[in-house]
Amino acid sequence: MGGLAAGQNGELCVGAVVPRTGRLARLGDPLSFAMEFVRPSLRHVVNAGRRHPLRLAWRDSRSDPVTARQAVRDLAQLDKAQIVVTMAGSQVLPAVADACEELGLPCLSTTFPWQGFVYGRGGDPSRPFLWTHHFAWGLDDIADVFTELWQRYRPQPRVGCLWNDDLQGRLLRHPSYGFLPRARARGHIVTDPGGYHEPADSFTGHIRPFLDQDIEVVTSAATEADLTLFCRQAIEQRLRPGLITSSRWLAYPCTAEDSVLAHAGVATLVYWSPRHPYRSSLDGTTPAQLADAYEQRTGNRWLQPLGLAHALVEVAAHALATADDPTCRRSVATTIGRTRLDTIAGTLDWTTGPTPNVAPMPLAGGQWQRERRDHSELMIVTNTGVPEVAVEADLIAAR
Repeated sequence: MGGLAAGQNGELCVGAVVPRTGRLARLGDPLSFAMEFVRPSLRHVVNAGRRHPLRLAWRDSRSDPVTARQAVRDLAQLDKAQIVVTMAGSQVLPAVADACEELGLPCLSTTFPWQGFVYGRGGDPSRPFLWTHHFAWGLDDIADVFTELWQRYRPQPRVGCLWNDDLQGRLLRHPSYGFLPRARARGHIVTDPGGYHEPADSFTGHIRPFLDQDIEVVTSAATEADLTLFCRQAIEQRLRPGLITSSRWLAYPCTAEDSVLAHAGVATLVYWSPRHPYRSSLDGTTPAQLADAYEQRTGNRWLQPLGLAHALVEVAAHALATADDPTCRRSVATTIGRTRLDTIAGTLDWTTGPTPNVAPMPLAGGQWQRERRDHSELMIVTNTGVPEVAVEADLIAAR
């Protein structure tokens, strides 16, 4: 493992594990688009004066961790990939990373809090992963953004947690590195009635204690469907929180514009937008240009992971262009670990991360608002973590 893996004539390959079918299929769109978007200008990589043909390949995870592992094996053995990139899925992403670690195949991932990437895989910062690297924000960063949003709504509001009983919920509750201790350390009274099974069929077990505690703000990491169900049942039981902060799925546009979520005052984290002032390291493409190309070619609205998907390919290409031996997987993995690169998603630096193998990303706070268009638009409402991104709107309480 870790030896030569290049194809004929020194051809190099960047492989991607993408959910194109199954429940995560919608989340696979950004990476699929990014691969096609860069393909015309990324047919070769020049390393130490030598021009290597470059091939981009992808395999469908089918939104399933077992299938994702097989996709990694296919990319390693059939496509002869030097590096694998992936994103999305709290079960699929770790499965891809673990398979790469086992096979000795460099892997780069994103869109998952770094604590989940490290500790959720049984990692230990004193014994770093050898093959897998990640860039993302942390649970502490989400807590900092959300508590600022809560305070903008009302000083020290009473907050209720709507978290599942799976990995996502366990990470958020973790007593050392989770969201909950960080929020409480900032002086907030937070009520956590316990986890719910996903997908949910009832939230009465959460709504009742929220009513008893006069909860004013709900914080969540629910899917769109589950949060919609919660809001409907909350209205029926006369619980009307003035603000909902939700990470994970609600970083994406709501698929039903007449949904109850459109009027729920949902605020979320913002890690990328067309207004971020960055450029691609490949050809200078701006976030605005990338988002516009996505909307024109797909007919769909831009998604936050779009910029991160593009950055995945940027870093992979950079690693192949700067590795001591781009045909050697070990050399490519080592190169990622010492990379600092300005990308369309901002500066990614693996030399100063919170733990080995991780490059941090800052967060802004945003809210889905319908004030300016006929559909909800994600507006930047706080930029403490990313001052170079302009604030676009005031936080609005639910109506």
